[in-house]
Amino acid sequence: METNNILIIDDERVICNGCQMALMDANYSVDICMNGRAGLDAILKGAYDVVLLDMKLPDLGGMEILKSVAKEKPGEHIIVMTGHFSVQNAVEAMKSGAFDYLTKPFSDDELSIAVKKALESKRLKEENLSLRQQLSERFNFRNIIGENSKILKIFEGIEKVAPTDSTVLLCGESGTGKELFARAIHARSKRAAARFLAVDCGTFSPSLLESELFGHIKGAFTGAVKDKAGIFEMANHGSLFLDEVANLDMTTQAKLLRALETHEYKPVGGNRLKKTDVRIIGATNRDLKTMVDNGEFREDFFYRLNVFPVFIPPLRERKDDIPRLLYHFLRMYCLQVEKSIDGFSDDTLEFLINHDWPGNVRQLKNVVERLVIMADGKILSYGNLTDHLEADRNQTRSTIPETLDELKSVKQDMLEKQYGQIERTFLQKALSGAQGNITQASKRVGMQRSNFSALMKKHHLSANTTERN
Repeated sequence: METNNILIIDDERVICNGCQMALMDANYSVDICMNGRAGLDAILKGAYDVVLLDMKLPDLGGMEILKSVAKEKPGEHIIVMTGHFSVQNAVEAMKSGAFDYLTKPFSDDELSIAVKKALESKRLKEENLSLRQQLSERFNFRNIIGENSKILKIFEGIEKVAPTDSTVLLCGESGTGKELFARAIHARSKRAAARFLAVDCGTFSPSLLESELFGHIKGAFTGAVKDKAGIFEMANHGSLFLDEVANLDMTTQAKLLRALETHEYKPVGGNRLKKTDVRIIGATNRDLKTMVDNGEFREDFFYRLNVFPVFIPPLRERKDDIPRLLYHFLRMYCLQVEKSIDGFSDDTLEFLINHDWPGNVRQLKNVVERLVIMADGKILSYGNLTDHLEADRNQTRSTIPETLDELKSVKQDMLEKQYGQIERTFLQKALSGAQGNITQASKRVGMQRSNFSALMKKHHLSANTTERN
């Protein structure tokens, strides 16, 4: 067990010896300084867990030492000792950085209790600092892969807004990593030691969402058998991430607006207001300004959310980051499934970089995970890549088109995909029948060699490509 180091600064030998004996009996390591200047030097140069400081010293007063330590080495746990107690002296000492106050004469028990309190406070502060550092490292910008100029500009903006309490609105397509950026904002804020809670506004009905956000009292509705704390209460002094705010109905928007502006809310079924101190980070994949113009979103709530907007670009607008993301996910999943894979073949890498990625980083991550699971060799090849992308596309296309343009887009997408697979298989079969001879293969199918070669390039096929099932 690590021994705690205590420093005693007092010009009375009897006090020093008495405190030293009592503290050493409790297994503390104790040093003594008999004057103020030596004591101040020891504090500044040493590593003491707690300092016992006499307020009346012959060469340098205790108040001067407190002020010097507060300036040069803040955070020290100093217990001041004096035979001349007064409330005014205590208040002045605390304002100058003292942790606690002991009035002479004091008993061994009083000394022991004061030292234990100081040590516990020091331990909690160190644990809090450690947790904040871990949180900051976990959501460090190094964990958000990207060196594209747009991403670097977002990093700069987050560094500026994170220490404030301003509301942030993250805008971007699904899968761009909005929650990751929200957590990075929280980790760099003054609220990092408190909770970060996330709510998907599209997964609850309006009435259930209101209960989740603000809580409810017993009997507020059928099934409310006891009082329940809401997310605003649980996230107090922390950050609340409201994902997909475009899905909020008008009534909930109004209640959230009141909570943001007055820092008060009312639980469902309650008649008393509760206070809240929560920093809101919103996110949306829709154009809220257009929704406001169409009467689908409250204008006042939009402007309250849109204090500091951050636009996260889709993956197709930061293609230079795709290789970094690919190899990051490759390393991550190789560790998870305990495989050793060196990288991607050239045609696979080219295809992945030039793919449209409608599901953005989330889709890219999922594709790499599946490729790693299915891989048998050291290099990830074109092999089953199209099957993986088709699986993602089917998941992404989860809703029926709402406009003619969307219908045309889906139709074109399906034609390209299905016809593309047939076209690729057609080329592979022709090459296989001609043992890889492009001239012979093009003649066999009745095409000009230049056109056949252009199709091969489109599908990332080489002359030695054989038919695949």
